[in-house]
Amino acid sequence: MDEAGEGQRLDNFLLRHLKGVPKSHVYRIVRSGEVRVDGRRAGVDDRLAMGETVRVPPIRLAQPAATTAAPAREFPVLFEDDHLLIIDKPAGVAVHGGSGVSSGVIEQLRAARQPKFLELAHRIDRETSGILVLAKRRSALTAVQADLRNGGNFGGNAGGWKKEYRLAVFGQPTFERKEVKLALTKDTGANGERHVRVDEEGQYALTRFAVQQRYAHGALLSARIATGRTHQIRVHAQSLGLPLVGDERYGDFALNKALKVGRMLLHAARLELTHPASGERLVVESPLPTDFQRELNKLDTR
Repeated sequence: MDEAGEGQRLDNFLLRHLKGVPKSHVYRIVRSGEVRVDGRRAGVDDRLAMGETVRVPPIRLAQPAATTAAPAREFPVLFEDDHLLIIDKPAGVAVHGGSGVSSGVIEQLRAARQPKFLELAHRIDRETSGILVLAKRRSALTAVQADLRNGGNFGGNAGGWKKEYRLAVFGQPTFERKEVKLALTKDTGANGERHVRVDEEGQYALTRFAVQQRYAHGALLSARIATGRTHQIRVHAQSLGLPLVGDERYGDFALNKALKVGRMLLHAARLELTHPASGERLVVESPLPTDFQRELNKLDTR
């Protein structure tokens, strides 16, 4: 494995090199232990280091179908310099192609800009809007991902990413502030779809919720996360009996249908991180988008 793959998650590395292989097949060969990193089994979210050897079993591909180039698209820019591009991602746009999605943010930006280097520094769900960080240099990617892994501090001047979200939930919170510490386990289906559940033997996860505003049918909350587990906020909110408005996986399907909710109300609103070149702390904010506010107003329907 060369410098281009250093720090990458194993699944991203494989998907980049195994062009045309279905995402579901990539996940299956990793889960079955057929993919080895320096002779050991590895998980899809393991990160690779320089000099490691990745062994992949022989894979037969069907005749490739004609592919359509990703449409060129720009997104609202919240911050940009020679090292980072931080955008305001709209809801409903995947961060990358795969699992039935022909292209996502990264492919569309590459088509628009034709950069020498542009990589996602992290991911947010397709249904989630808000702050998304991309790196314009390999050195910047390595640095910001190291800073991301150093997250977990809510206060003080320590490094690490500090992430805050806005979310709308059905139901009335019995608290003004609430800390949730529930370990989570991620199950991945044969099609690569992920489902997360509370499991005391799972990975540690911590979310701090605070009520921002109350409505007739729910509330607007903030969520500050000290860990970045898949679907963490959605599952932690559900565990409190407060499903996210518009969540089609863990939510209240009857209420979503009754109120004709058009999107999931989860928004990455604020991020503090260390700049990869200057070492200074960088704070980026994204206001609630119009479509979020429009759906939020439905919670006052009586």
